[in-house]
Amino acid sequence: MPRIIIVGASQAGRTQLSRLVASSGYAVFRLCASGGELRRTLAGCEDGIVLMAGELADARPDDIAADFSDLFQFLLIARPDALEACESPRVFKLTYPCSGSAVIGAMEILLQLHYMRLPHRKGEDKALVEDAKRRLMQRYGIDEPEAHRRIQQYAMNHNVKMTEYAEKILKEDWE
Repeated sequence: MPRIIIVGASQAGRTQLSRLVASSGYAVFRLCASGGELRRTLAGCEDGIVLMAGELADARPDDIAADFSDLFQFLLIARPDALEACESPRVFKLTYPCSGSAVIGAMEILLQLHYMRLPHRKGEDKALVEDAKRRLMQRYGIDEPEAHRRIQQYAMNHNVKMTEYAEKILKEDWE
């Protein structure tokens, strides 16, 4: 499941959006109060969905999307004037006020777009990565998303495929 990050200048807006997302069965990864905090969060994540509640004093949605849209999907929920100011085609827009079902529907579309962009492993490759994740989970007492993140991060940092690193994990002596 991709990380869902909520950003908004208003504490009430962030809380309301977080409750809506959680009540729909999705886990919120992080709440951010500013563009700077959002940038730091995105720099530490591999991918995800960003729900932007209104405008931020220190960042424009266009600028953030330009820097991070290769890995993240963006939804800006704002008043019409703020939506007009955002010209990026990489930012999906929803006019505020809107219904909770409209927000969740838009978020689910972004989730589908996110999944479509991910590489899909099949057969032996998929089983290899799954076995390596289980090994990491047992060894370090971590959950599945963290094991996946570790394998993915290593692969990206060392310019190898996840399956190559998974093979290395499984060949290591764990005793």
